[in-house]
Amino acid sequence: MKRLRLAVSTLVAAAAVLIVPTAAHAADPAYQVLVFSKTAGFRHDSIPQGIQLVRDLGAANNFTVTATEDATFFTAANLANFKAVVFMSTTGDVLNATQQTVFENYINGGGGYVGVHAAADTEYDWPFYGNLVGAYFNSHPAIQTATVRTEDRSHAATAHLGPTWSRSDEWYNYRTNPRGTAKILQNLDESSYSGGGMGADHPITWCKTQSNGRAFYTGLGHTQATYAETAFRTLLLGGIRYAAGWAKQDCRPETGYTTIYNGSTNGWTQNGPGSFTNTNNTLTSVGGMGMLWYSAKQYGSYSLKLDWTMPGDDNSGILLGFPTPTDPQSAINQGHEVQIDATDTADKTTGSIYGFKSADIAARDAALNPPGSWNTYEILVEGERVRVYLNGRQINDFTNTDPARSLTSGYIGIQNHGTGDDVSFRNIRIKELGGPPPTQNTVEGEAFTSQSGVQTAGHAAASGGLTVGYIDNGDWAGYSTLSTVNATGFTARISSGGPGGTITIRSGSQTGPVLGTVAVPSTGSWDTFQNVTTTLNGSGTGALFLSFSGGSGALFDIDTITLSRGTVTTQTVEGESWTAQSGVQTANHTPASGGLTVGYIENGDWTAYSQINTSGAKTASVRFSSAGSGGTVQVRSGSQTGTLLGSITLPNTGSWDTFQNASTNLTGNVSGTLYLVFVGGAGNLFDIDTVTITK
Repeated sequence: MKRLRLAVSTLVAAAAVLIVPTAAHAADPAYQVLVFSKTAGFRHDSIPQGIQLVRDLGAANNFTVTATEDATFFTAANLANFKAVVFMSTTGDVLNATQQTVFENYINGGGGYVGVHAAADTEYDWPFYGNLVGAYFNSHPAIQTATVRTEDRSHAATAHLGPTWSRSDEWYNYRTNPRGTAKILQNLDESSYSGGGMGADHPITWCKTQSNGRAFYTGLGHTQATYAETAFRTLLLGGIRYAAGWAKQDCRPETGYTTIYNGSTNGWTQNGPGSFTNTNNTLTSVGGMGMLWYSAKQYGSYSLKLDWTMPGDDNSGILLGFPTPTDPQSAINQGHEVQIDATDTADKTTGSIYGFKSADIAARDAALNPPGSWNTYEILVEGERVRVYLNGRQINDFTNTDPARSLTSGYIGIQNHGTGDDVSFRNIRIKELGGPPPTQNTVEGEAFTSQSGVQTAGHAAASGGLTVGYIDNGDWAGYSTLSTVNATGFTARISSGGPGGTITIRSGSQTGPVLGTVAVPSTGSWDTFQNVTTTLNGSGTGALFLSFSGGSGALFDIDTITLSRGTVTTQTVEGESWTAQSGVQTANHTPASGGLTVGYIENGDWTAYSQINTSGAKTASVRFSSAGSGGTVQVRSGSQTGTLLGSITLPNTGSWDTFQNASTNLTGNVSGTLYLVFVGGAGNLFDIDTVTITK
């Protein structure tokens, strides 16, 4: 994002009549795919065409294919060679108990599953498989033409399709609706054919995650002709690439969202120069700089989801929390931007809160699809806190402390950055959360997003019938969907037929800062559950990680995990409102809050703020600028030589009028006046605009 100039432009609209093909994806690393086509019931005559299609896709997309109907092939050693396993219209009971266990371990360990058509008519007495495939077959009418509606046009399997697709197949009804456990990619319009049995909500293609693995299913694929259709071939390739882990997608279940753009721009207003074309239910930026903002409503706490793509090194962003704009610059000055930009400084690239906080670059890069592919943002705003998820993975967690801005209420918009910065958007939807931010979060123990050593374990008495189990000394599990920010309490529902042990609660990684520990006793049986609870120190800043320690053998299982959160209070003062000081002066800066800063700061200077007591302080942040050498702010309690609570490193920002935010966690719980002590080299180090303490 660059500074905006005021101008007026109009939205360019066009009829959505042409399907825009997706750009070719970058070559995936070479990998292997297994096609399994054993049938113990009805056998589809299209299976040979299905197998040949996967072989053709592999030859063109850098994967090799092994096809088998021999269930004895399902050994741990064999499956370890494959990134994904395709169940090609399998039917009936195709694996014995030992083979089922092998396949469960393969999926839970990160393997991929693709189910085609009659894969839903398979293994009715195997609960793990029922959960994996998403829904079991119930019935079908005669082969006929129906309208398939594409709900998700960001997934690699469906991004090439238009909003609707008319085609002939055998259309399955399912025993249950998978919407609550899977991300629905396509559904059937039952008014377009005869014999539908699921009503207005009839999913036909979906994806989901299972433990560390991925699953994709489509009900298409009964007829031989299906496998010659270009659109279906692309759909199946996208499903395989997702299951293999190359195409990154947000496949979490999605319910309760209201669409604010999916072809219609009612409620949207262009502000500033440039525009957006509106073709094929897709907005594409033209010229700028300006923004298209949703002027119909302001939002407070909400989850905003939208799909985006860019062809190369382009630039755009999503603007949040701004009041009615007089021009695009006012929205930037009074709101925040979640950035889309392939190359810039860390705090100005994709996933960053522009100019305030970089994304977790490693997490971002692991979740990001390359230029030419679609990505999905979830932007979760609760109070002054905003979390950014890219393709289902959290990549940023930022809390606004700038008194000139607030995320508690405001508009949202998308940016058209300038000529040559071509970014497209689809399917903008929002879910209002209402009420205050949640004070408690609970997840299933087996819902870990990373791990070492553990596996899922089946227990009838467990929530959902599963736990995280087979826990040995030194194992760990991470939960990227559960933040430790403001967490003050931890509860786990556990069982143990072993010696028990200890859970260490950490922030950010398996070796991250320790927030607390809790002892886990033997409960006498793996099916006897009880709760263990401990308080946390409240200093968490990242995702929840649990590390496990104890004696030899399996220690304990964990069914559910709950974090309780305390109330957070924030105190912000102007830097120049010190109540005591040594060496500093006020300095005038137009971009500063109130137009003033504490300035002329040199090594050894200090300021005190009697209006802030450090008792219970958890974090400290400053808004600062520097055209000097930068330096360090020491946060102390009681005096300029009092207890050191934490330090903040401040870099050169390039100009005395270019401001950034920097923060640190504080340790200790010391009562006393807040003191800031400034340390660095020679000359003026930096200026301080505002100081914020959270408790």
